Amino acid sequence: MANANSTTLARPEIVLPESDTHSAIPLLLSAPLGNSLDLFDLLDRCRHHADALLESDNHTERMALCGRLLAGLEVLRSALQAPLPQHLIDRLTTDAATPGNYRCPLATDSETLREYCAALAQLLLQHQQTAQQQESVTGLLSELVSVLVTDLKAPRYVRTEAGLMMIGGEGGKGVH
Repeated sequence: MANANSTTLARPEIVLPESDTHSAIPLLLSAPLGNSLDLFDLLDRCRHHADALLESDNHTERMALCGRLLAGLEVLRSALQAPLPQHLIDRLTTDAATPGNYRCPLATDSETLREYCAALAQLLLQHQQTAQQQESVTGLLSELVSVLVTDLKAPRYVRTEAGLMMIGGEGGKGVH
């Protein structure tokens, strides 16, 4: 059965292996990317695609991985606008916070960083660069995806006597 927002089959039992990127690529390419994934699962999929793209030397695989990464980044756009479910708020909450220790200085705005990643993926899909430029752009894309994932998974909330507060002092439940 296909998801309404995806062209792949919905198979939640798919678990992406952490090792051996080359044997994982077919599984990675068949894993669904849709609104049924929570933010953290979607971020993990994007990171897996970027890592596999960095390791692949096969042009066809690289184009497929790049296309899937771009699709994941587009799904991420709507995930960043959606309210966070309670289970993710719990994972983003800490009992004690030291402001400034969690966020990457580059990632001031998650949507902007997501757009940078999408632009680099589109650039790679155009395949107009030299081999050396492609390698550099792929490395930059992989690093930016990693920064985005790390930043969005960093604690955002601290428990206080007054309730949940954003690290840095603001109240509320916005994360992005």
